[in-house]
Amino acid sequence: MTAFLLRRIALIVPTLFFVSLLIFGLQQLLPGDPALALAGEERDPSVIAFLREKYHLDQPLPVRYALWLKGVAHGDLGESIRIKRPVSELIAEKLPVTGELAAFAIVIALSIGVPAGIVAAVKNNTPVDYGATIAALWGLSIPNFWLGILLILLFSVRLGWFPASGFVSPAESLRQNLMTLIMPAFVLGNAIAAVMMRHTRSAMLQVLDADYIRTARAKGLPQWRVVLKHALRNALVPVVTLGALEFGALLSGAVLTEQVFTIPGFGKLIVDAVFNHDYAVVQGVVLCTALAYIVLNLLADIAYVAINPRLRA
Repeated sequence: MTAFLLRRIALIVPTLFFVSLLIFGLQQLLPGDPALALAGEERDPSVIAFLREKYHLDQPLPVRYALWLKGVAHGDLGESIRIKRPVSELIAEKLPVTGELAAFAIVIALSIGVPAGIVAAVKNNTPVDYGATIAALWGLSIPNFWLGILLILLFSVRLGWFPASGFVSPAESLRQNLMTLIMPAFVLGNAIAAVMMRHTRSAMLQVLDADYIRTARAKGLPQWRVVLKHALRNALVPVVTLGALEFGALLSGAVLTEQVFTIPGFGKLIVDAVFNHDYAVVQGVVLCTALAYIVLNLLADIAYVAINPRLRA
């Protein structure tokens, strides 16, 4: 187990290096010139030349990449050319917002999707199974932005139960923080719950047909113990994989949902950066997202071993 973890951790550095090459290379394909965007309407040649020199835009691509990579190695992700603030500060400000929203959404997805998948598998080919499948298809088919607008109209405009938009830090008011996150988290968790339900149902159906499940039932074990202790534990491996990938996707920024509910998270940050040709912010956000995916996959591998002891070999 220790050797396995060390091998996985050793792969993080070369993986991030190749990711950084990809990020920096693709970034240069974006149309537009940051210096022209910052120079204003007059576009004074002296101002443009100053901006190019200040942000190293006059240097060859390999030199610019080396300068950026050197800064990243020292924890300096550069400075936003639009906001004039360090990218690391912007990420530290926006990441907790999206992280809390993503965690809330995953909790909702797991609370709905996993139990629904278990019940659908146990009640296979019954009205309960068909109802769960229809609900899952509904969750997959409804666009997030449309569901978000409907929730705002119903629970904010008509009933007045929740605020329609905005975000309140938990340090200011925990109650208001939860009130602002309930609807956007449900919008995100609804779609993930549908996928979770389908994966859990499929995995449970395969496990419930296994020989050791028939042996457990032949021993007279209660149905709930057979399902929850023997079947579910072995069926959770694909669910853990899906959960890690979905959580990483949420951390990369739920753009539409954050825009609908006016949540100042990663999604809004990267959209604004792309539109304003803010290369440093785009590169910093994508690099942090890649690191999050790598760490989440590592945690998923550790969870596999904890869930299924047979994998320890």
